[in-house]
Amino acid sequence: MTVDVHQHLWTPAFTDALRRRTAPPRLDGWTLHLDGEPPYEVDPRDHDLAARLTLNAGLDLALVSLSSPLGVESLPPEEAWPLIGAYHDDALALPAPFGAWAATCLADADPARLGADLDRGLVGLQLPATAVRTEEGLRSVAPLLDVLTGHDLPLFVHPGPAGCSPEHAQSPGWWPAVVPYVQQMHAAWFAFAAFGRPRHPELRVCFALLAGLAPLHTERLLSRGGGGRGPVDPRVFVETSSYGPRAVDATVRELGVDVVVNGSDQPYATAPDLAPALGAAARHAVTVTNPNRLLNREESRT
Repeated sequence: MTVDVHQHLWTPAFTDALRRRTAPPRLDGWTLHLDGEPPYEVDPRDHDLAARLTLNAGLDLALVSLSSPLGVESLPPEEAWPLIGAYHDDALALPAPFGAWAATCLADADPARLGADLDRGLVGLQLPATAVRTEEGLRSVAPLLDVLTGHDLPLFVHPGPAGCSPEHAQSPGWWPAVVPYVQQMHAAWFAFAAFGRPRHPELRVCFALLAGLAPLHTERLLSRGGGGRGPVDPRVFVETSSYGPRAVDATVRELGVDVVVNGSDQPYATAPDLAPALGAAARHAVTVTNPNRLLNREESRT
């Protein structure tokens, strides 16, 4: 049995809340409108609970999260909290094997509210990379990260909104996922190492999509005065979504197998086939042992 730390499932209350909106992020039927991205035709089958349960039949745990590229976390509080509340309520009501990451409103980052949400059973907090890619951003969310440390629960860093710069508006549909999302994760990885870790020495943190392959830039960091290589941070993890065996193999060679965890980004991608890159013991570490270490959860004995 395995753990998937990265899935998205739009539940009825959440989709209804998106359809009631008149400005992005909003749903018009099943057409998604976001700032900075072309309209996206959502396949309702991707968010069908029965179908997802079938896909998850081999999983011990599947963690769903709010889709940070929607930009919900960056909305004004009076707009963000109803969407986040709908997401939390429905996500917590999902059947096994689901679990869920908490979300927050960045303009109203309330530590007490986060603590109460975590006490309801959410496994940790997801933040968009756009919120933690600078020293100032990490300083602003520091009270939330203190709550996570106090609850001994992790942070999940996920790509945020692509933005609405002119070059994005004229780009192909794949551009946001391949360029802005990767850039955000790259910046968040190095920002956390420089500014976040000294402030939060005990916090466990997982970066989506192999942190945009930022770990592979260590040699460049060292050549430009980034200090000695030093030991790998044992409380930092990267998950595999949107990459395959070559990228996973390169990341394992740089960081070691103990920090790589299994993530699929369902329904937008599938978990990679790790057999070409990793042996059986390493695959077990990535899909079972490491995710349970991230979550401070006893490893499944199944």
